[in-house]
Amino acid sequence: MAIFQTDTYLCVLFQNHYPMKPIYALALSLLLMAGCTSKQEKMKKELTDFIRKHDSLLIPLYKQTTLASWDAAISGKPEDFKKAEDLNLKMMALYSDKEKLKKLEEIKVSGLITDSLLLRQLDVLYRSFLMAKADTAKLNAMVRLGTVIEQKYGNFRTELKGKKMSDNEVEEVLRTSKDVKYQKEVWVAQKKIGNVVADDIKKLVKLRNEVATALGFKNYHEMSLTLSDQDPKEVRNIFNELDSLTKGAFAKVKDDIDIYFVKYYNMKSKDELMPWNYQNRFFQEAPKIYDVDLDKYYKDKNLELLTSSFYAGIGLPIDDMLKKSDLYEKPGKNQHAFCTDINNAGDVRVLCNVKPNSIWMNTMLHEFGHAIYDKNIDTTLPFILRDPAHMFTTEAIAMMFGRFSSNPQWIKDMTGISEEEKLKIAENCFKSLRLEQLVFSRWVQVMYRFEKGMYENPDQDLNKFWWDLVEKYQLIKRPEGRNEPDWATKIHIANYPCYYHNYLLGELLASQLYYHIVANIIKSDDYKFQSFVGNKQVGAFLKEKVFMPGSKWYWNEMIEKATGEKLTAKYYARQFLN
Repeated sequence: MAIFQTDTYLCVLFQNHYPMKPIYALALSLLLMAGCTSKQEKMKKELTDFIRKHDSLLIPLYKQTTLASWDAAISGKPEDFKKAEDLNLKMMALYSDKEKLKKLEEIKVSGLITDSLLLRQLDVLYRSFLMAKADTAKLNAMVRLGTVIEQKYGNFRTELKGKKMSDNEVEEVLRTSKDVKYQKEVWVAQKKIGNVVADDIKKLVKLRNEVATALGFKNYHEMSLTLSDQDPKEVRNIFNELDSLTKGAFAKVKDDIDIYFVKYYNMKSKDELMPWNYQNRFFQEAPKIYDVDLDKYYKDKNLELLTSSFYAGIGLPIDDMLKKSDLYEKPGKNQHAFCTDINNAGDVRVLCNVKPNSIWMNTMLHEFGHAIYDKNIDTTLPFILRDPAHMFTTEAIAMMFGRFSSNPQWIKDMTGISEEEKLKIAENCFKSLRLEQLVFSRWVQVMYRFEKGMYENPDQDLNKFWWDLVEKYQLIKRPEGRNEPDWATKIHIANYPCYYHNYLLGELLASQLYYHIVANIIKSDDYKFQSFVGNKQVGAFLKEKVFMPGSKWYWNEMIEKATGEKLTAKYYARQFLN
């Protein structure tokens, strides 16, 4: 009778290898199937009970935590950060139950869960609870140190000659001033945040590595990618491929940039150009070298209204989210931009620091691209599957829409410029977008490789390593004699670790989705200047094929179902490199 206690595999094995008289074989086969089915039902009930109990704890805590983080980002107050920290620790504790992990492992190893939706939830839960094997004290220390660092970033203001400057003001100086001495002073003053946070970041990196190695990973970078449903080797191969694809094209446009700036700053040679001369803090955005001033199309416009009108026009209204968002500068407020889903049930909000220019038009379209994704995920899905298929799939949507801020057809359709004006700026608009993509792709190479190398060896000379990568991938010369933690001035390295590579994967998918929509929804062979304005079929396609499925499918399965192909770089190359 012991055979009836085995799993489905052994039941089948027994039937295949022990021939007997048909009547007895049939009887035993029915008994075996009944036994296996009974065990499957038992395991299914155990998992559904587990999920129900987990949801009863997770759902209210999730809302409290996201709300507290939202409040802290807006106010910058220590008491708000403390509340967010305490709730994040509770969230960490929720996933630190070793007995629950043991139960999930038992269910997973059994192989008896066959329902696809339950299997997906089991996979998500198992990867989430894997951290239960980690040292709780170290996990708590990571949260506390992360909060300290975030607060330091949030409260830092560049100070020069007694005057405090916001990041917007810093970017404005770098973007518009021809006074290279003043540019340098502002750039150097802003970089002082590096010394404020660098030591804390190094401690945090080592803590993260200790947790990762205890779980059997080489380091935190490898663990982070693996637990987020990505193969580190596959990501590395994609970045190596993109490096090869973009290297030559970037070198050519970088030479154009340098020639332009030598003349712009009235310099004698390219050797005089320094990092602060490239119009932003990190050379992560394309400088304005082509004869088109996109800012003038937005300087007297209400960006909030433009964003609302556009998304409503494609059948994805955002007015309810705008009401709860926080879009303009305030003292102590986080100076960046992000989107957050408060409850996985429709309460989606955006934080921005809007100014009437093309960069913030891009940012508004970008962040509300995230927002429409979150808002339109099917709320009948299990709670833990009400997320985008992957982090980079929501980045893809945000990036595809963000690109429209420099699209002449979109500018015409949304701001009312003439057809003549559109045609006048069309070529330089496309050159600007192409330049933006090339500059950004090389910047992401720096970020990806720096984080990967930092977690592989956090004790190396990180200041030198950073500038080695900047020189290699961005072709920017390091300031002579500079030995400062400039890498630490990028908030993502500390507070959004091992995430930046998803931006470039998002760009690949943005191009793939764009080409699919133009060919199959708009049914056009003009891929250069489509605006999607007023086309509700575009919104319907995205809602049905990309947003509503949430994360019930593995990300590449979702992409294949939506576009007919798995993720590929060929459309990005076709759009910007060929």
